[in-house]
Amino acid sequence: MSSMSLALLIFGVSYLVIMTERIHKTIVALFGAALMIGLGVVSQDEAFYSHEFGVDYNVVFLLIGMMVIINIVRETGLFEVLAIWAAQRADAKPFRLLVLLALLTAGLSAMLDNVTTVLLMAPVTLSIAKRLDLNPISFLVTEALASNIGGTATLVGDPPNIMIASKAELSYLDFLIVLGPIAVVIMALFVAALWVVFGRTMTVAPHLQTAVLELNSREAVQDRPFLHRCLWLLGIVNVGFCLHSLIHLEPATIALLGASLFMLMGHARRKPEDAEELSYLTDVEWKTIFFFIGLFVLVGGLVKVGVIRYLADQLVAVTRGNLAGSTMAVLWGSAILSAAVDNIPYVAAMNPLIVDLARSLHPDISDYATLVHQPDIIPLWWALALGACLGGNGTLIGASANVVIVDLARKAGYRITFWQFFKFGFPVMLGSITLSAVYLWMIFLR
Repeated sequence: MSSMSLALLIFGVSYLVIMTERIHKTIVALFGAALMIGLGVVSQDEAFYSHEFGVDYNVVFLLIGMMVIINIVRETGLFEVLAIWAAQRADAKPFRLLVLLALLTAGLSAMLDNVTTVLLMAPVTLSIAKRLDLNPISFLVTEALASNIGGTATLVGDPPNIMIASKAELSYLDFLIVLGPIAVVIMALFVAALWVVFGRTMTVAPHLQTAVLELNSREAVQDRPFLHRCLWLLGIVNVGFCLHSLIHLEPATIALLGASLFMLMGHARRKPEDAEELSYLTDVEWKTIFFFIGLFVLVGGLVKVGVIRYLADQLVAVTRGNLAGSTMAVLWGSAILSAAVDNIPYVAAMNPLIVDLARSLHPDISDYATLVHQPDIIPLWWALALGACLGGNGTLIGASANVVIVDLARKAGYRITFWQFFKFGFPVMLGSITLSAVYLWMIFLR
């Protein structure tokens, strides 16, 4: 069997098993990566040290740093305070509460990441919905969709953006400037859609509204000075992300520096008998981290044997180098495929395809940064980001945040079916991608 056939077989089987969810995706990714190395598709040195074929440690350590930061911020009670504040600002009126929680989720997803945000927001939402005797399913589905829209706006908001930024050498500020405006527009229209679907159907008993309005958010915060210090440091970390190209530090380095400072602050307030406990690290989603590691090696095998280059050449042949055609193909193709499968493995496969497409169109350019920033390549990166992030709203399995929300709802005794999610999420996805197509055409293609 040729190396190309072997790489395709390993990747294809791994991808199909990940789609079925019969075996945890981390196990599948690591097993597939081990096969790629063990059967000689990529060498161990290439898998662990090659920028082109191996693990992207900038993505890995950025995720680790942000997960540590969130684990510490969770202890402050900040997210509980924000949820109670939202309920009281909405006068405990269900539709107002739905909109405020959606906006809060979108904003936090842009600053942090969508999976972490829904992990923190969902339990609080379930609690408030229980107090108001409301079915939380509409709230939870709305938050999943809002997290994917908000996460589209920044480099750290959604894992696909982290991967794209690393491969395309785009900065935090690049994402905020280019994708921030369209994310705001999409979110505004999403809120309008919420009114059409839920605006007149949500009601709550007056005595329950009164009980929620009497909640004291201060009780959620046990250590106010620690909360204030965390807020300042979180702000500094996000400023660092914005200015990383000016201060010549990669986002992963900034996240790790921030995480280290957060851990020092958390360590200083612990009792002596708890000083050795490192729950900040043990609570990191290591399954996700190792999934990324396995995935990078799987895709690296496809890159090395030339599969990705072949696909890039075919894309050039189909679109004949037409920028508008290529951009729309990447946008809509990414959206449909990301709705059908998890957007993380999809972006991992598409990233090197765009790089090889750039090499096919510009064989005379040897400098990598110059190559991936060519005027006929830059729109493809943004099309990939918009398609992958917003396409995740199409189905229940389209984005990690969706899967997390469904799992939290199930544990609380509420079942969100595939079709419940699809009948609201898929139209939202179609509308979002249509707006994105118009936006890309106005900014880059006309």
